Amino acid sequence: MARVTVTVRPANEASRDDLRAVFGTRGDPANCQCQWFKSRDVWAIPKQERTDRLRSQTHCGEPSAAQTSGLVAYLDDEPVGWCAVEPRIAYERLLRARVPWSGREEAKDDPGVWAVTCFVTRTGYRRRGVSRALARAAVEFARTRGATAIEGYPIRVEPDQTGGGELFVGTTTVFADAGFTEISNPTPRRAVMRVDF
Repeated sequence: MARVTVTVRPANEASRDDLRAVFGTRGDPANCQCQWFKSRDVWAIPKQERTDRLRSQTHCGEPSAAQTSGLVAYLDDEPVGWCAVEPRIAYERLLRARVPWSGREEAKDDPGVWAVTCFVTRTGYRRRGVSRALARAAVEFARTRGATAIEGYPIRVEPDQTGGGELFVGTTTVFADAGFTEISNPTPRRAVMRVDF
């Protein structure tokens, strides 16, 4: 079997069709449109508005855009994955949550700290290294845009567990493989992992 290479691009360099292919038309990614951490009451926002917000945040199809809210992964030329990554202050729900802040004393609103909050891998393309490629690319993406640090808030999945719907935040092994170090463990299954630049 030929080896397939995962490449990653900023979402503004991807087309809207590429993003639609990754998020699909049903299931959690299609429903949420990566707005869970963006808004306190995400389900009060109509689905079309969530879709419009994602399109606006990513600036898909606008390669000259000064910012974007994530990365798109490709296997050969097929869009297969998404990773949300931008300054931590962009995530209202994250800043209000208790879990990532337990035992930490730092300014939540530090604009230099970036966050990886969400992964999506299309059905049929899982277990091919898509999330790992996205996590590695997120580190370099944040670094080249002036971040002082980047964090993730993954779950710890034991070998006999599948993780279920919680996997959208990533797993500790995906982040560790991308060079993140665990800085706190606010719950038995949730970790805060970080790279300082």
